[in-house]
Amino acid sequence: MSDTMAGLLQAGLLLVALAVVYRPLGDYMARVFTVSSVEKHTKAERGLYRLFRVNPGSEQHWKTYASAVIGFSFVSVVFLYLLQRLQAILPWSLGKEPVSPAVAFNTAVSFVTNTNWQSYSPEATMGHFVQMAGLTVQNFLSAAVGLSVAIAVVRGFVRSKTDRLGNFWVDLTRGTIRILLPIAFVAAIALIALGVVQSLKSGVDVLNPDGSTSKIALAPAASQEAIKELGTNGGGIFNANSAHPFENPNAWTNLIEIFLILVIPVSLTRTFGKLVGNTRQGYVLLSVMAGLFTAMLTVTWLSEANASGPASLAAGANLEGKEQRFGIGLSSLFANATTGTSTGAVNGAHDSYSGLGGGGALLNMLLGEISPGGVGTGLYGILVMAVIAMFLAGLMVGRTPEYLGKKLGKREVTCAAVSMLAMPTVVLLGSGVALMLADTPAAMTNSGAHGLSEVLYAYASAGNNNGSAFGGLTVTNDWFQSSLSVAMLLGRFIPILAVLCLAGSLASQRKVPETAGTLPTTGPLFGTMLAGTIVLVAALTFIPALALGPIAEALA
Repeated sequence: MSDTMAGLLQAGLLLVALAVVYRPLGDYMARVFTVSSVEKHTKAERGLYRLFRVNPGSEQHWKTYASAVIGFSFVSVVFLYLLQRLQAILPWSLGKEPVSPAVAFNTAVSFVTNTNWQSYSPEATMGHFVQMAGLTVQNFLSAAVGLSVAIAVVRGFVRSKTDRLGNFWVDLTRGTIRILLPIAFVAAIALIALGVVQSLKSGVDVLNPDGSTSKIALAPAASQEAIKELGTNGGGIFNANSAHPFENPNAWTNLIEIFLILVIPVSLTRTFGKLVGNTRQGYVLLSVMAGLFTAMLTVTWLSEANASGPASLAAGANLEGKEQRFGIGLSSLFANATTGTSTGAVNGAHDSYSGLGGGGALLNMLLGEISPGGVGTGLYGILVMAVIAMFLAGLMVGRTPEYLGKKLGKREVTCAAVSMLAMPTVVLLGSGVALMLADTPAAMTNSGAHGLSEVLYAYASAGNNNGSAFGGLTVTNDWFQSSLSVAMLLGRFIPILAVLCLAGSLASQRKVPETAGTLPTTGPLFGTMLAGTIVLVAALTFIPALALGPIAEALA
């Protein structure tokens, strides 16, 4: 079987698997967050509420909900920072020294914001305790925060004449205990069965051909790998991430990991449809996500499969930086999935991709990571674009725009615009300042168009809370450590605050009935308009930068 056919077969298997779980998982998540079941708490949940003095029956104003998100995230950053700084006195530290202050702060911000950007070698820097009690725990909690915010935004569309969006602590607890933990547990068992390492040993000695011995690092990889992908986190327990055979040993584990990356963001469109009382609304969002995903996968796959340059022509394809056990197809599929969501895990070197191949991964992030996006973030991201699309439609026909029975006035559009513009502002300002600094050329492995792409990719990854990187850029100096941390924080929390403000404004309105002049939002017209708005916003914002980077490299 050819590499292309193998890739198409596995893409087909992925599509079938997602289709099978779409309805049951989407419906289950809708039940988990349904208001009518607010009093039905498990024993574990009730214990947590008592421990942290939470009244699960109370609901919060959007400002209180937002304050809870920010406060919880701040405490999480401090806790994770202290764990790293105190590593030497913790159990299972494996003799590792405390993580340096700059790296510890960058890592704490990275994992709490669901970015999982790693500017260090995990097996050489982190002991098992910090990996498990710090990084893996945040993989669950940061994903649950995004999921909670998305559900709060959906409630804004569903509710009328109220200033309450639910209870963040209840949403966070339910998302973790009822959704993320059970799926991650089953996935970890499956990964172990297929060869992913799960060990508390520091390493194993192996005999070299010359008679000497070397130690290969071991780690509890399967348990972190499962939630790393399921929670669209991406931070690897080994430096090579999902290209490491201990994290991703074969084509089956690769396929399962891609499935885990996509399953919750895809199924959330079904959850959205169930919660708003019209599943066709969710199908429209899913079709837009699928269309963008397919388009970018086609660009990346064709670019990598069609050789350009002497080395690629000799090999028959652009095989540099790719694991031979995956080939072009599964490498392209993984790259597209990880940048179309906020995952950032990699099974190859994106820096080695062709101009258009690497540009496709970059454009996935610059589109706002909504195809299908991260856990929660993809859903509220595409809803923001739906609000913008309906606003533009209202301008064209000369009537007040509406979406899902809610009028979109000045306040609502302003909130949506702030959420939409936060990421481009962070990416372009960060990249522009970095490229003006005298020290930046020394941090770039490549000059010219590819070097610019490396810097642009870094800030796009941080500002979108993705975490993947063009490996040719060295980001260990204080400027990159601090500026990328700021980009992660702004890219995460400005949109969250904006969409919660939007949700609060929508929830306070009374639903307006549909009329003959209401634009239907369940058909191909709205889907086309939404996709066009997404592409238009990205094109107007980033085409100049892309023209100087990946487009120029592809045309060279």
